[in-house]
Amino acid sequence: MLHIVLVEPEIPQNTGNIARTCAATGSELHLVEPLGYKLEDRYLKRAGLDYWPLVRVHVHSNFGQVLAEYPDAPFFYASTKAPRSYAQVAYPQDAFLVFGRESRGLPENLLERVYDRCIRIPMVEGARSLNLSNAVAVVAYEALRQQGFEHMLQEGALTGRDEQPGAWMDYL
Repeated sequence: MLHIVLVEPEIPQNTGNIARTCAATGSELHLVEPLGYKLEDRYLKRAGLDYWPLVRVHVHSNFGQVLAEYPDAPFFYASTKAPRSYAQVAYPQDAFLVFGRESRGLPENLLERVYDRCIRIPMVEGARSLNLSNAVAVVAYEALRQQGFEHMLQEGALTGRDEQPGAWMDYL
């Protein structure tokens, strides 16, 4: 299982999308206060759709509380300032993937102390960062891929339902 940690998230729609990713992957979501919204926010609920009952959400008053509750857990810190790609790391079971707030990321005084566990998503020069919910999905699915997508459905099947043909059918 993965743990997704959002430190002081600001945008409810991002957290809702991340909650949906957590539901689809069986990951636990940890929210570190202060939050830039209320947990009852309609945009948060709307972005998470009807997936909220599938997500185990933990709310922590500060990041130190997360570290104290999981002292032996492997933590990885996502940052554009990180020295290596997220794809160069081996993610063990029960890894914690930590992401900072949308406007500033994780604080450098934290990154300095854990720099050997910092990861980044490669981007072209001039691109500042990906959207937080996209970044979480990219890194989480790499960690899950390395773990063999354990406990996840890996094959789909056609349903037999026919949809109304549209103009796109002309191209087949």
